[in-house]
Amino acid sequence: MSETGGVREVKSAARTVELLDLLAARGDRPARLQELADELGVPRSSMYALLQTLIGRGWVRTDVTGSLYGIGIHALLTGTSYLDSDPRVRVVRPYLDEASEALGETIHLARLDGRDVAYLATRESHEYLRTISRVGRRLPAHLGALGKALLAERPDAELPEGPYGAATPHTHTSRCALAADLAEIRARGYSIDREEGVLGIVGFGFALRYDTPAQDAVSCSVPVARLTPEHEERIVAVMREIRAKIEAAAPGSGGAADWR
Repeated sequence: MSETGGVREVKSAARTVELLDLLAARGDRPARLQELADELGVPRSSMYALLQTLIGRGWVRTDVTGSLYGIGIHALLTGTSYLDSDPRVRVVRPYLDEASEALGETIHLARLDGRDVAYLATRESHEYLRTISRVGRRLPAHLGALGKALLAERPDAELPEGPYGAATPHTHTSRCALAADLAEIRARGYSIDREEGVLGIVGFGFALRYDTPAQDAVSCSVPVARLTPEHEERIVAVMREIRAKIEAAAPGSGGAADWR
């Protein structure tokens, strides 16, 4: 049994969290009882009892047949509470608005979570509308501007061995290629994602250095068709200014919880 801070892990609590993580990762693909039992390596009867408990409390939902399971509405309520209570998200939001108004492009705030980045806030471009909000969603860090900006704040020794998963033909799938890109990012001061995560989209990422190493980053995403050299230059200038404003305004740990 694993330990955290000298305290033994509670097996039932760990299993509950693993189940919720699994259901959340499936998105719009509901799971069947046997799939969940097999994935987590628990008896079918134990999985059924756990699911019924979580359904009763709103953390899991099921269809009318009772045979399909998905994440429940309480996950949304808890996630919203996280965003509302985070002091840095509150500080950053007005600057996302400022960047969006200045550039007319999509602006993101994300936080590193293991090997992924989790989207915390987004301001969508009026020229390029997404059908699904990214807030609350995760993306492997090596795929885009946000993740690469944060990986560049860390030593290459922390990079996992490849190969990495590819989202497009432009994705860095080897450790060597990603490390070379991160070296350029450190020298440049910001990251560029040229259709590595989404075809037709270029992103510019800027780590927010109010933590060491940085945990959060902001980015600007723009369709390739609109990205002229002049527009790219303006994006970089505006986003550098936005980063400086955020870092100057971000709350320190004094008088507030220093969340980890």
